[in-house]
Amino acid sequence: MSSQGAGRGRPRLTVELTEGAFRVTYGPKSLTIFPSADFPGAAEPADFVVRLDEILNWDPPHEDSEIGVEDLQKIASAIGAECDKRGLTVAFE
Repeated sequence: MSSQGAGRGRPRLTVELTEGAFRVTYGPKSLTIFPSADFPGAAEPADFVVRLDEILNWDPPHEDSEIGVEDLQKIASAIGAECDKRGLTVAFE
């Protein structure tokens, strides 16, 4: 990969599992996601349930920046990958 355009590439999205929350970092923006309770009567309970329709804006100081559909898909994928890496299950609603 060439260094041309360095600094102008897309920021890297990372997910960290903290005590009771997912911490998502995407460039200078961050997002804290608190998983919800499991689905009632689920055949196989998930370790975490993330309600995607509740993820609307980034954490302060970027609270005025909405999270677009493309970024939301990246966030869900990264959370799924982090859970897979740890042997945990996540369900998205």
